Amino acid sequence: MPALSAAEVASHLTKVPAWQVVNGELVRTFQCEDFRAAMRFVNQVADLAEEAAHHPDIDIRYNRVRLALVTHDAGGLTAKDFDLAAGADKRL
Repeated sequence: MPALSAAEVASHLTKVPAWQVVNGELVRTFQCEDFRAAMRFVNQVADLAEEAAHHPDIDIRYNRVRLALVTHDAGGLTAKDFDLAAGADKRL
């Protein structure tokens, strides 16, 4: 899967407006009710990631979960990243 152009990235961002591109990665921090809710959310994202064979970087800080997506083998952002972002949005 080829990396998206800057124009394509901008177009995809309109579909996941809570996300932003930071240092070439698609990033969002989710706030959950508490630590257990954060862990449930992470496990749901893990299930999505396994199904897609596309795994985010995950940082958990009590009730906050930061996801960072990039398709390393494509050298940038691809539709896979935006698909997983949209799936994560539906889990919270």
